[in-house]
Amino acid sequence: MNYFPISLDIANRQCIVVGGGKVAARKVKSLLAHQAKVTVISPELDPQLQHFDEKESIKWLPRGYEPGDLAGAFLVIAATDDTSVQEAVHQEAEKNNLLLNVADVPKWCNFILPATVRRGELTISVSTAGRSPALAKKLRQNLEKEYTDDYDLLLQVLGRLRPIVLDMGFPHEKNKILFENLLHEDMINWLRQKNWQELQNHIRSILGMDIPLATLIGHEAQ
Repeated sequence: MNYFPISLDIANRQCIVVGGGKVAARKVKSLLAHQAKVTVISPELDPQLQHFDEKESIKWLPRGYEPGDLAGAFLVIAATDDTSVQEAVHQEAEKNNLLLNVADVPKWCNFILPATVRRGELTISVSTAGRSPALAKKLRQNLEKEYTDDYDLLLQVLGRLRPIVLDMGFPHEKNKILFENLLHEDMINWLRQKNWQELQNHIRSILGMDIPLATLIGHEAQ
């Protein structure tokens, strides 16, 4: 299947996880990391899910899935090996046009969760459309080695430069050229080496103005 790649804002949205094992725990942890409101439906809970329940980070329905449980959901994850439950959850989700992922069962999914590398607000994802999770995992591991935490700082610097460029009042095409020129191939090395002078020299050469280091780097400049 040719999936459409998309990033979702799930903050404060109702997400339901059917299942209470280790796979469910991983899914719930990721949902909570993105500020979702999570309900878990399962007779029993993995220790990590028990911890989330004790902290009141999730709502737990201590029973099996029942038709109608998905009412009000924005997104649903079925993390259970019970094929009858998988199919029932799929039918209800399809009927109500809900986003559904059934762990390790692509045929029931209308979205899949890619292998993901996160560096602050930088997200790099790999998907094999569910055909080879092992390959997706291998590619993610390679990306983790190449894209280190320094890329988070690179993104912060570029993000801080963006409004400065936009405030200069140039037309869109001129701004596009400026943004491309600002992203020098050596910028990541300057940041790794804390070569602030070279960084500022480069930005001055592109924008024709000095940008205070504190504006670009913040506490990293100390």
